[in-house]
Amino acid sequence: MAYKKEHWGNMPDGKEICLYTLSNENGVSASFTDLGAVWVTMNVPDRDGKRTDVVLGYDSAEEYLINPPHFGAPIGRNSNRIGGAAFVLNGKEYKLEANNGSSNLHSAPDLYHRRLWEGQAEETDLGARVSFFLSSPDQDQGYPGNADITITYTLTPDDSLMISYHMVCDADTVANFTNHSYFNLDGQDGGWAMKQRVWIDADTFTRTDEGLVPTGEFVPVKGTPMDFTVAKIIERDIDQDYEALRIGAGYDHNWVLNHEPGELALSATAESDKTGIRMEVYTDLPGIQFYTANAMKPGIVGKGKPLYEKRGSYCFETQNFPDAVNKPEFPCPFLKAGEEYQTTTIYKFSKV
Repeated sequence: MAYKKEHWGNMPDGKEICLYTLSNENGVSASFTDLGAVWVTMNVPDRDGKRTDVVLGYDSAEEYLINPPHFGAPIGRNSNRIGGAAFVLNGKEYKLEANNGSSNLHSAPDLYHRRLWEGQAEETDLGARVSFFLSSPDQDQGYPGNADITITYTLTPDDSLMISYHMVCDADTVANFTNHSYFNLDGQDGGWAMKQRVWIDADTFTRTDEGLVPTGEFVPVKGTPMDFTVAKIIERDIDQDYEALRIGAGYDHNWVLNHEPGELALSATAESDKTGIRMEVYTDLPGIQFYTANAMKPGIVGKGKPLYEKRGSYCFETQNFPDAVNKPEFPCPFLKAGEEYQTTTIYKFSKV
């Protein structure tokens, strides 16, 4: 196991941006930048041993300063949508910016992935890892409390990329992090990704309104296009005339995972027949947003200069449920002052 740190650019104020690359003895490597604690590359061998980068992104740090699709980005303090761009905590209303219709999406506009974090790489018994640290002051993005945040990426000997999230705050606040990487197991420059096969361990999903904010209703997936309890090609049902698919212009919903709360469990898989690459997603979180890049804007130039396209990738955003701050029937998204928010998601790569 090994790691490397190199200069990768400069912030507008001149501060250095670094790129950290982790590798293991199997020829697998992954890179990350202290600009936003962003996941930049994931190089894994295909069935013929060819190293294939399976996460979308950019060639330069400067492009990540904008990054409208949130390529590889950790999202916090709250991922996904908050309906009405407001919530009440301890009897006080907190108003956020409405950046997605009437909702707040991904805690914008002052996104964590456009800030410079402090980075530290090391070798451990679990593998090479890099940790990124950020202090988020009281009222940052509209949330209460001074928060200290750590995101750690570990590349293990079994070709897993483990993401650990940790946060403590001096006031009651919101804590709901995810990573917004876009995957294409044909390669990040592989184009149309909808022929890949996906399985999700969820018997229900959270129904939404027209703005993709959950209504509070849990809908069984059985007999609907939302059923991934048996692995299927993504494109098989994606264009069916079904309410959720019409609203999301494809898949863009939260699946309610079947595992017990807090249990780190296999929750989703993806496979490519073209490359023979398989990805397993493990998480201890209650939900996963499966998103098929339906809103990818044309003309986005990725690593090595391919043009990324709509449905040329997909996300597995492990999370608490969207709008949980306003849905007491959902798992609680609030973190008490002085307590620790700690959660883990693993993306494990192998061959079919």
